[in-house]
Amino acid sequence: MWRVTCAAIVACACVVASACGRTKDTAPPVASIAVSLSAPRAESGAPLTVTYTFTMAAGAAPMPADQWVFVHALDDSNELLWTDDHPPSTPTQDWRPGTPVTYTRTMFVPGNTPPGLVRLEAGVFSRSSGSRLPLAGQDRGMRAYDVASVMVAPVTNPVAAEGWYDPETGEAPGRQWRWSRRESHLSFANPKAPITLYLQFDQPVASLPTSQAVEVRSPAGALATLTVPAGAPQVVKVPLTPEQLGPGERAEVTVKVDTTFVPAATPQLKSTDTRELGIRLLNAFVEMKGS
Repeated sequence: MWRVTCAAIVACACVVASACGRTKDTAPPVASIAVSLSAPRAESGAPLTVTYTFTMAAGAAPMPADQWVFVHALDDSNELLWTDDHPPSTPTQDWRPGTPVTYTRTMFVPGNTPPGLVRLEAGVFSRSSGSRLPLAGQDRGMRAYDVASVMVAPVTNPVAAEGWYDPETGEAPGRQWRWSRRESHLSFANPKAPITLYLQFDQPVASLPTSQAVEVRSPAGALATLTVPAGAPQVVKVPLTPEQLGPGERAEVTVKVDTTFVPAATPQLKSTDTRELGIRLLNAFVEMKGS
């Protein structure tokens, strides 16, 4: 698993201080940041609903464009476990003093996260230059602000992937995925009680000619359909009844994709990959109703 220490974060960010927390940042804050989580505890692999609120300071100059929110999850040794950088719901150039910008998004705890307390840091940065803006909050150094924490517990009902390609990882810490085939399967221990199955898919290949239609099925019939265009990940919540889960000790779900592609046969990709690919599965999690 990728793990990055505070020093590595410093190396890839705009230098605002000489080391983590050593030099006080005297620049006036341009906005405040507040973050709340849907729960104080989450299992490995579980989704968290995160609410962000930014409030510009009175009399602050207009915010620059091209600003994103960075989110870093760190353990008690200050090692980076995962990230959730993203554009805010309202572009920063449209922020105004006295008008809070509030939005929510789903962030998954990576399935390989070890149990323990995880601290979240966040801030605002320029995608073009990497420079970070000063905010009002508890600065941990380098304009990264302590915003929340979550206790991570071991997963109680892991989802097995069958008929998918082998797991792959990227440069971002904690990020892992599996490519689907035209038809792939998921299974998990049957709780014989109502659940919600969370699935997060994406299609990172922007040059595909059309979006892909995806159907999620159980032996009892269709459960959900969605369209996956190239770009941001899509989260689908699939409620399942005991009848849909069936009588077996394990419940099974099928993911079917209407169109696939072969990277080696897609000239613009300049790839030698001869696999027939559908979409990427980023996360799958079983949530008991009422948990």
